Amino acid sequence: MAAFPKHGASRQGVTQTLAVGAASVQLPNKFGTETWQIRLASTTGCFFLVTEFAAPVAATTANGSYLPPNWVDYIIVTPGETLTVIEASAAGSLTVTEMS
Repeated sequence: MAAFPKHGASRQGVTQTLAVGAASVQLPNKFGTETWQIRLASTTGCFFLVTEFAAPVAATTANGSYLPPNWVDYIIVTPGETLTVIEASAAGSLTVTEMS
């Protein structure tokens, strides 16, 4: 199996913050042309889903990936995609930072 080449460090880019609640919400802007990785940090447990910006799919507890509260994770993405998020049990905020 081929391994994804990890970088020792990445440059921080655009940061977007979403209010996480009972309804799925989408980032207002798609990922930039040089964004292949994002950094996620949430104040609450939530489910997120990376999809195409033009035809986003709502995140649900069934199709999303779980991000625990007060946790940081790095996710591989493709330029032009977006992210949707929904709360797991309580409202909070999710910070999405593009890395290059």
